[in-house]
Amino acid sequence: MSAATMAAGAAAAGAEAGGALGETVRELREAYEGGRTRSLAWRQAQLRGLLRLLKEKEMEAFQALHTDLGKHHAEAFRDEVGVLIKSANGALQQLRKWMAPDRVWVPLIAWPATAQVVPEPLGVVLIFSCWNFPLGLSLEPLIGALAAGNAVALKPSELSPCTARFLADNIGGYIDASAVKVVNGGPEVGGQLMEHRWDKVLFTGSPRIARSVMAAAARHLTPVALELGGKCPCIFDAAAAGARDLQVSANRIIAGKWSSCAGQACIAIDYVLVEERFAPVLVKVLKSTLKRFFQDADHMARIVNERHFQRLSGLLKDRAVAPSILHGGSVDAKNLYIEPTILLNPPLDSAIMTEEIFGPLLPIITVKKIEDSIAFVKAMPKPLAIYAFTRDAALRRRVVEETSSGSVTFNDAVVQYAIDGLPFGGVGQSGFGQYHGRHSFEMFSHKKAVMKRGYLLELTLRYPPWDDSKVTLMRYLYRFNYFAFVLAFLGLRR
Repeated sequence: MSAATMAAGAAAAGAEAGGALGETVRELREAYEGGRTRSLAWRQAQLRGLLRLLKEKEMEAFQALHTDLGKHHAEAFRDEVGVLIKSANGALQQLRKWMAPDRVWVPLIAWPATAQVVPEPLGVVLIFSCWNFPLGLSLEPLIGALAAGNAVALKPSELSPCTARFLADNIGGYIDASAVKVVNGGPEVGGQLMEHRWDKVLFTGSPRIARSVMAAAARHLTPVALELGGKCPCIFDAAAAGARDLQVSANRIIAGKWSSCAGQACIAIDYVLVEERFAPVLVKVLKSTLKRFFQDADHMARIVNERHFQRLSGLLKDRAVAPSILHGGSVDAKNLYIEPTILLNPPLDSAIMTEEIFGPLLPIITVKKIEDSIAFVKAMPKPLAIYAFTRDAALRRRVVEETSSGSVTFNDAVVQYAIDGLPFGGVGQSGFGQYHGRHSFEMFSHKKAVMKRGYLLELTLRYPPWDDSKVTLMRYLYRFNYFAFVLAFLGLRR
């Protein structure tokens, strides 16, 4: 077959796929414009459908996550299925309240008048999910989008194909298949989706692809929310830590690093900052706890694919970095497994300290005083999360007041993701836009301002022709000084 024939065939296939995507977008637009997605009953039915899906297909979901990422079913339930059940139930319980208009104050001078903020659906939205939590990062925003009354196109990551296929095969059987479409495919499909007009796009992934998504969205002036990541620091203040605090902290650091998809998480701990004098104690307890937690290698997820495995292996092979390895460092290319690895003071200009690690490698960086960690964190791009283990109230206050990040969690890690009352999202290079709980509903809603006035009163001072007396009266009104206004209006005050 000639090159020209092959190129023509590829172009025809691309055009056919593009036509199918166009039909998908048209069906979603028709479903939304028909009006049924706006009702409370429809929204509740979709959320209940998702709950049935998670209950009835739980074992299939576990299998898909294990095949894609080697996740143990307990980790899969803790981080994805269980979190989603909680979120969907929470949305069902609160939905009527979220949908209710919020009355707002109107100045007395506007009487008789009422004003309220009415949440309305954005329309047809597009969700790009990521491969590391392929079920959770698909369905968590979907819960919010459906609760807000939108029609949704969901594009799972092609790097977690089993979960993507699980979603495509099952979602249509549990929720309105004409208003929710799962679109599978590689980067070319994502590019074709962005050629269409959407009312909102949520992208979870890397900054490199996020730039392309934003550029494509700009052509239609489509609003975008980006959930990215960055190097999330962990400040460990051992000055006042007793033996129990030290052990509990080690448990939580390990859970926030290696037990969350083997560190392949945007909110995973990227590196630890600790005073030089306490580093040996921290390393010792981390080593012993790692041995206890991961006696069975199957209790930690594997690396997603060979490309990411080679990237992480390359970080360890760096000649300047290799001497800093204190624990672990072994790799198994056949099974895409990298042993939990601890490094002490790798060069700050090495890739492991300038790039997001996104894997089971933990650099520990020592500082003279724990307060120096504030300046260290501030010198880095704003992360998605900052963690600090400390009993020092002054240090906690400084972390909150002097640093900027998507979130701050003290004395634990990653758990803030599961708290629906806390918005999840980044700032600066770690992304923008926030969701989870009511924040998901608000992300996919438009807050429409609605005001109604009566005809009883009419103040002509707001209309030309102008004179100084009208300006004087307006000055009193804008200060809400009604007493002075009445006096001036009656000519009793100049």
